[in-house]
Amino acid sequence: MLRSLFNLRRLPAGALRATGAALHTSTAAVARFAGFDLTDDQLEFQHVADTFAREELAPFSAQWDEKHIFPIDTLKKAAELGFAGLYVSEDVGGAGLSRLDAAIIFEALSWGCIPTAAYLSIHNMVASVIDKWGSPHLRGEYLPALTAMEARASYCLTEPGSGSDAASLKTTARREGDHYVLNGQKIFISGGGSSHLYLVMARTGEPGPKGISAFLIEKDTEGLSFGKPERKMGWNAQPTTTVMMDNVRVPVDSRVGQEGEGFKIAMWALDGGRVNIGACSIGGAQFCLDTARQYAHQRQQFGSPIANFQATQFKFADMATQLQASRLMVRHAAAALDSGSRGKTLECAMAKRYATDACFEVANSALQLLGGYGYLQEYPIERYMRDLRVHCILEGTNEIMRLIINRELDKVDPIA
Repeated sequence: MLRSLFNLRRLPAGALRATGAALHTSTAAVARFAGFDLTDDQLEFQHVADTFAREELAPFSAQWDEKHIFPIDTLKKAAELGFAGLYVSEDVGGAGLSRLDAAIIFEALSWGCIPTAAYLSIHNMVASVIDKWGSPHLRGEYLPALTAMEARASYCLTEPGSGSDAASLKTTARREGDHYVLNGQKIFISGGGSSHLYLVMARTGEPGPKGISAFLIEKDTEGLSFGKPERKMGWNAQPTTTVMMDNVRVPVDSRVGQEGEGFKIAMWALDGGRVNIGACSIGGAQFCLDTARQYAHQRQQFGSPIANFQATQFKFADMATQLQASRLMVRHAAAALDSGSRGKTLECAMAKRYATDACFEVANSALQLLGGYGYLQEYPIERYMRDLRVHCILEGTNEIMRLIINRELDKVDPIA
C-alpha cells in the first residue's frame, strides 16, 4: 500500500502539520466539514499535497501560464511523492491508493496550479488503464517508468470528426501479421509532442463501439508526428497538440486488452477522469474563494471592508455552498468507483457536470468581487477562471454528461 511510500518520502510530520495550519482556507482547512470522515492517512495525503501545491506549484504557476512552460522537473518532484501512479498497483511502482484518496490529492494540488494537476490526472488515467487492462509485458515495460515520471503519457480519443460521438472515431488499426498499422488523427491531446507514450483508440472492426481497440504507441515510432501547439484560453502550463499517425506500425502486443474492448476501456478511464477533473475544479475554485475572502476583508469602500456588506456575505455563502456540494458529489462518486457500485457511471457524470459548472461560477463570482482588479493579469483570479473553463468541455462535455445521466438513470431506476 502507498501508506509506506508516503511514510518514506513525505516531509517530517511536524513540518506538515505546521505548514498545513498556515493555510488560510485551503483544502486542508475544509477537511473538518467535508462530509466524509477522512482517515489519518487521507489527512496526511492531503497535507502532503497541500504543501506541494503551495511550495512547488502556486509560486510558479503564473510564470508557467504566461510563458507556456510545461514544468517537467516539477512533475518529476510530484512523482517522488507518489502522484504519478496514485491508483496503480504497488508491484510496478504505483501508490495503490483509492479513487477517493486520489480525489482528495487532486483537489489539493489544483489549489496551486490547475493545469499541472490536470496533466497528472491524465497521466494517471493512462497508467491505470495499462495496470488494469494491459498484459504482464506491458505492465512491466511501461509502468515503472510512468510511476516515476521518467516517462509521461497522453490519452488519445478525440478526433476532428468525433468529439462527443466518440464511438464514431475514424482512426484505423489494420492487422498485418504480428503488427497493426495505424492511420488517423487525434486532436486536443494534452502533452502531445512532449509525452513519451500515447494511449490511442483506433478502429479494428465494425462501425460503432464494438469495433474499437486500444494501443500504446511510443513517441519515436516511425510515422507518428505532432501538430503545432494549440493557442488556448487556459491550461497554458501543458502543451496541447494534434497527434497524427501515418502508417504507424506497432507490434500486436502493444494492444491493451482484447480486440473490440477499446471503447469499454476508454469509458472506464473516463469515469475516473471525470471524478479527477471535478476534484481539480474544486481545488481551483477553493483558491478563488480564499483569494476573494482575503481581498474583501482588506478592500475598503464607504468606510468599511466590503466583507461587512450583506451582499458580499450572501455571495460568499453561495460560493461556499456550491463548493461544498461539489466536494460531496465528487467524493461520493469516487467512493462509488472504489466500491464498484452499479451506479458509478451515473455518479461520475453527475459529479463532473455539477462540480465543473458550479466551480466555474465560483471563480466568476470571485472575479466579480475583486472588480477591475480581478480582470487584471497581475491578480490570479482571471488565470484560474480561464483554466477552469475547459473543465466543462473535456472528459465529455457537460451536455454529454446530461445524456449519460439520463441513460444511466434508466438503467439504475427503470420506469416500468
